[in-house]
Amino acid sequence: MTSHTIRFISVSALLFPPAVAFSQTTAQLRSARHRMVEEVVIGAGVKDRRVLQSIRDTPRHEFVGSNFRKQAYFDMALPIGFQQTISSPFIVAYMTESLDTQPTDKVLEIGTGSGYQAAVLSPLVKDVYTIEIVEELGQKAARTLKRLKYNNVHAKVGDGFKGWPEHAPFNKIIVTCSPEAPPQPLIDQLADGGLMVIPAGRRYQQTLYLMRKKDGKLEAEALRPTLFVPMTGRAEDLRRVKPDATKPQAVNGDFEEELPENGFVPGWYYQRQLEWVAAEDAPQGEHYVKFANQEEGRTAHLLQGIPIDGRAVKEVEVSAFVKYSDLFYSLQGESFPSIVITFYDANRKDLGHNWIGPFRGKSDWKKVSKKFRVPPQACEGLVRIGLFGVTGEISLDAVQLKPLSLARD
Repeated sequence: MTSHTIRFISVSALLFPPAVAFSQTTAQLRSARHRMVEEVVIGAGVKDRRVLQSIRDTPRHEFVGSNFRKQAYFDMALPIGFQQTISSPFIVAYMTESLDTQPTDKVLEIGTGSGYQAAVLSPLVKDVYTIEIVEELGQKAARTLKRLKYNNVHAKVGDGFKGWPEHAPFNKIIVTCSPEAPPQPLIDQLADGGLMVIPAGRRYQQTLYLMRKKDGKLEAEALRPTLFVPMTGRAEDLRRVKPDATKPQAVNGDFEEELPENGFVPGWYYQRQLEWVAAEDAPQGEHYVKFANQEEGRTAHLLQGIPIDGRAVKEVEVSAFVKYSDLFYSLQGESFPSIVITFYDANRKDLGHNWIGPFRGKSDWKKVSKKFRVPPQACEGLVRIGLFGVTGEISLDAVQLKPLSLARD
């Protein structure tokens, strides 16, 4: 899920497997990591100098399997086994910045995963206490953190939603898995005046919240839509509202839902260089979205996660209205304006990309659609729309996903 050049780090990470891998020398890895910070993390709006330095210094390639090291410095989540992923560098940096870390802080992390988030926090705070529910992952992360001498990170295996009461209270809590609401033990263990960053909500419609504890209660600020992979264990099984993977659909595909104060389109995430347009020429309803980019390689797109059961849904049709102008680029490239759907299996393995496009040149509003076969092992998917690093403008409306062929009972 990367491009043929380092320049397209965040763009091609959304689309294609790597065409050429850079050499694994220490100097080249460091160079790729620093370039990632400049082009992706800073480019996406992270400003805290201490956080940026920690991302520059943290060897993300040490926290992924050897078969994924060549992708370590692309802005993408990567599988780490047991249906879990290591979060993208941007979301790690963004969540860390939101915590407003101080050198005297004691931080609790829920969902150790690979250990990467804890490693980024390590030089910014006094102590990090991190919990992973999957035993194999927790033990591996603890070994990695110890080997790399993150001595102020304390890791254990257990149910993170119960917290770590013997070390409470915590000045900050960061949750890297997505419950429906903040678990009460974490609220209890957060110091008064402390901050919690947590993605919460429905399985595929989550919002990243910054919460401050005041007089024993949490005051929440919605930061942005986000998507974290399914949790492992009882908390995920006990969700009151569960997605129906036999009826996949795009949420807010007509873009008629009002934008909240944070300016992010509801139902979608990873928003870049987008304008929510109210216009009489909208092909459906009163609104559509427009992406504009003047700098080659800079991201301009939206993403949405969807549940889909390939055993039940054999084929889907993706459709949308599109309008575009000034889209000129080499047809030999691997990143181009398009509508993309990618399927994943239960282990987050990429099962292939399917796209409508590429769009090139200029066009007034037109409807486009295409049918795609769903791999039988598919458990979820990502719908992506935008320019993906190409310069020009593209507008989209009425993005729809419809199951066509269902398995017989």
